[in-house]
Amino acid sequence: MRLRLPEERPTEPPTGYKIAHPVLSQDGTRAGFTGVSLGGALPYGVLADASCVYGLRHRAPHRRCDCGFHCVHDRTAAEALLCTAEHRAAVLLEVLVLGRYIRFERGFRYARQRVRTVTVGPCACGTLAAALADVGWGRPGWRALAPSCTGCVRGRTSVSLAAFARLAGEGLRVVAGSGDVLPSADLALPEGLGVPELVAEAALLQARLDWFQTQLGRLGERGPGGGRQG
Repeated sequence: MRLRLPEERPTEPPTGYKIAHPVLSQDGTRAGFTGVSLGGALPYGVLADASCVYGLRHRAPHRRCDCGFHCVHDRTAAEALLCTAEHRAAVLLEVLVLGRYIRFERGFRYARQRVRTVTVGPCACGTLAAALADVGWGRPGWRALAPSCTGCVRGRTSVSLAAFARLAGEGLRVVAGSGDVLPSADLALPEGLGVPELVAEAALLQARLDWFQTQLGRLGERGPGGGRQG
């Protein structure tokens, strides 16, 4: 006899929590996430289907494999993972567990998910993050991003939190560390932008202008011939 696991038929999709690294496509037109463990090589979007990371043809999740998306039941358990050194730059995701799933004591392994909310922690300097900026590594075609304040963005490739939500689509919400929600473009905002988005974009532009002014000042000190003016 084969042991059959009990089947659940929930009236609403279960909610789970996980951590991931936000990523931006090479051309800057798409945003998504990449996992911190087994599936880290396969970036995914807000609404995505799981596949077997070993290349096997069975449907995920398979009981004899560890493929599929993973999440935990408890938000606090997911937040605890952000304390480790290798995960300090990751963000917290609240997800809806869709399709087939296998329930475990601490969470789910499942076939399909929708990311509902992204909670972005502070910049590495401890200041409230206003953007997600390139951290110097990534996957083929994707740049990994990390929370950054306006002062630490400098000349790096970056997007505001609101811009990341717009690029990711599917009604995604991005929540700053303070708990302030920045709405996505799906909300009824004049010409697709509202006050929070404009403030974040202006802060990024100001940071980049400050950086360019510093570089121009250094060039001015050297003079037209490359030497310093005395």
